[in-house]
Amino acid sequence: MVPHTTIGSVSESDVLARILPLFASSPHAGSGVVVPPGDDAAVLSTGASVVVTTDTMVRGRDWRDDWSSGHDVGTKVVAQNVSDVAAMGAVPTGLLVALAADPDTDLDWVLDLTRGIADAAEDAGCPVVGGDLSSAPPGVVIVSVTAFGDLQGRAPVLRSGARPGDIVAVAGSLGWSGAGLALYEAGARPTTLSLPPDQHSDRDKNMSVLQWYHRSPRPPWESGPVAADAGATSMIDLSDGLVRDGGRIATASGVELALDEMALRGYLYAFEEALTPDEGWRQVLSGGEEHSLLATFPPGSVPEDLAAPWTVIGEVVEAGPAGPRLTVGGAVPSVTGWDHFAG
Repeated sequence: MVPHTTIGSVSESDVLARILPLFASSPHAGSGVVVPPGDDAAVLSTGASVVVTTDTMVRGRDWRDDWSSGHDVGTKVVAQNVSDVAAMGAVPTGLLVALAADPDTDLDWVLDLTRGIADAAEDAGCPVVGGDLSSAPPGVVIVSVTAFGDLQGRAPVLRSGARPGDIVAVAGSLGWSGAGLALYEAGARPTTLSLPPDQHSDRDKNMSVLQWYHRSPRPPWESGPVAADAGATSMIDLSDGLVRDGGRIATASGVELALDEMALRGYLYAFEEALTPDEGWRQVLSGGEEHSLLATFPPGSVPEDLAAPWTVIGEVVEAGPAGPRLTVGGAVPSVTGWDHFAG
């Protein structure tokens, strides 16, 4: 008997490499599909160009009830989707929500989840326009959101547009969510900071912020359209860590993203007292679920928007003999980032 290959025995990239070609025969041409699967979101032409993306969260895999409230989960699943829309240069216009839950799931938890989704949707300026509700096996809760966006006449910003000479910049934090997860996994519990501010140690303050950001991130999704208007040549939502997602731009564009180590070490301030320097550095490079935006720009065009700031962290150079890649301080990092199926 031929042994079966499970998705757990290969990497996420391997699974995608086998799945995406199966869609190659789909009627993309002439069907209104402007950008097919492969970027942060698809783009459909329906008179105007509509951006579509989806993300799913599973209890026990993407959140734990002893760490996250229903409101946290709702906030996070909206953030994931809206950031993907923003990474294409679009503005979110609507959300579809699907919930599959064990019938024994507490109703109050479901209502708290709904409030989290509604609050995040209002913050993003897009309505929830529908969805689905289904039962699930014992203990199973799955929340899925599909987001729609409007490019408002802009061309979609893809991962494949970076060119040598471009500047690499990031909008948002680096490593906060991954650091919060690391603190939880090390045994930390949510800190309420109920004492007066002057009675909290720097360590307590930093731990609280990192834990909060892991549970309910608020990425700078406004930065996506700002970047597109400024002429961004490529862009991506940092779902799986700076190294992995930056590497995706490098691969799609056939270039090297040469990141400045000193510029990146400036992000370590957020982890003082809460993490060791080595662990903080690992999170800056590879912490997942940040949903900040990474983009490349022609020289002199990096946006100066105080509401959605972009920070220069490197440059795009020609790919060398080693091929497209991401480097930090001239070397390939030893960390890789998040993979759903790799051990």
